This record gives sequence, C-alpha cells and structure tokens, in this order.
Amino acid sequence: MNTRALAVVAAGVGVLVMGVAAVASGAEAPPTAAPGEEWVEPMKKVHARFKGEAGTFAHFGDSITISMAFWASLQWDHKQMDPATQAAFDLVKTYMKEDCWRKWKGPQYGNQGSMTIRWAHANVDTWLRDMKPECALIMFGTNDLNGLEVEEYEAKTREVVRKCLDAGTVVILSTIPPRHGRDEKCERFVEAVRRIARDMKVPLCDYYGAVLARRPDDWDGAAEKFKSVPGGTYEVPTLISRDGVHPSNPKQWQGDYSAEGLRHNGFVLRNYVGLHAYARVVRQVFGKGGEAP
Repeated sequence: MNTRALAVVAAGVGVLVMGVAAVASGAEAPPTAAPGEEWVEPMKKVHARFKGEAGTFAHFGDSITISMAFWASLQWDHKQMDPATQAAFDLVKTYMKEDCWRKWKGPQYGNQGSMTIRWAHANVDTWLRDMKPECALIMFGTNDLNGLEVEEYEAKTREVVRKCLDAGTVVILSTIPPRHGRDEKCERFVEAVRRIARDMKVPLCDYYGAVLARRPDDWDGAAEKFKSVPGGTYEVPTLISRDGVHPSNPKQWQGDYSAEGLRHNGFVLRNYVGLHAYARVVRQVFGKGGEAP
C-alpha cells in the first residue's frame, strides 16, 4: 500500500474505517473505532432528546444515495458475509423499520440526484419535521466539487449536522468517494468532513478511506487501464465506475461481501461501511444487540 493510502486510512482518529492490516492480508475485519470513541456519550445525550419512532434511519444525499444499489439492495442480496458483518446485518434487520430499506428514497426523504449540501441546508428542517428519523446518514460533496469551495461546504455541512442533533437525530457523517480528476479538491472536502465529525463528536463512516484502503492505486474506472474491459458504465471491475464519479456495480460482485466483492463493487463497499457504522450506533448509542462479536 502506498504512503498516500496509508495516510488517508490513518487520518481520522475515532473514525469508523477498516484496519489496513486486515485489508492487506486478505482477512476481513469490520470498520472499528479508535480507542475512546468520543462520539458515543455525546450521541447518547442527543438520543435522549429524540421523540420519534425507534428504528427510523434516514439517508440524506445525492445520486449515490438515492440509487437502489445503495442500502435497498442489501436487504435481500448479501452473500459471503463474514461473521461480524452477518451479525451487524442481523441486528440492523431486526432493529430498523422495514420501510427504511427502500421506501425512504426520493427528495421528500432527503435524497436526490445532482444535489449539493446547499439543497440539504435549505430542506433539512422539513425532512426532520416530516420524517423524525432516529438516525441520519449524511453524504454530500460529490456534486459540490463542481461549484462550491470547501469553506462553504464545511460551514453548511456543520449547520445541517447541528440541525439534526438539535432535533434529537443521531448523525453518521460520511466522506464521499474519490473522483476522477479531482484528487486534490476531493481530499480537502474529505478532510473537512473528518474535521466536522471530530469537532461535533459524531460517528464518521469513512467511505473515501475504505475505497483507498481496498484499491489505493486503481480505484478509478475512468482510468486508461479499464477502457478495454467490456461492459457498461457500472461494470468496470474496480470501485468507481467508468464515469469516474459513481460507485461501480458490476453484476459479478453484486451482493458479494467477500474480500473480492469489497474490492470490485463500489456500492457493495458503501453498503458494508454503512452497515457497520449504523450497527455500531444501534449497539453503543441505542443500547440494542449487546456487544459486537
């Protein structure tokens, strides 16, 4: 693994991210929080203010979130999970409201293609009022790279997170995946999200770090080496599709949560890190499911 990838994985203290040693050896290990887990007690205090229905899990984001390949596919298609991932899935399936697998999709639920954090900032009060989610996974930034500077992105993301916490909704904040041709700006956006998570003491789902941990040098499906590989936009056998923006979703590895599946299907990897992040919140903040295996 190159120096840049190691730095990315090591960057977030208290972040939910896969162990580099496990990835390098081929062994599977769920993302683990660093010692301290400073977000647990603050999120318990947030949850104490929650007045809605337990098990409600909202996803606020853009096309990478509204896609049925994210989260909805996990409900029925999840083979070759290791024991820790299977336990996380079993806990989530038991605890989470069934509508949150696939029915909470669309702009009224906080996810829509082409959107930026500006859209979330303008609409989050309505989503919180109408949905009253117990927990919300937030991932904006991919479209923001086109027109927003990091200062506005960070400020508006902080305000969206604060509105959720004030409403009693526990936030899981996600980094965006890497993007073709935007390495430097993307890294600044990722660091902003990590900084917000540390400052505001919310759990972080480090999707960016997970991609680089699995494919430090060849995550980009828009790269020259993949141009001769047959198939459509999402069929490229790496983690970002041929458009250089969206996660890949090749049929061969759909629903495959083995080490190979997690290296070859970008939506499977996003489901994996999101599943472990949410299961950790359910266990440690909501007090369900006991200790992780």
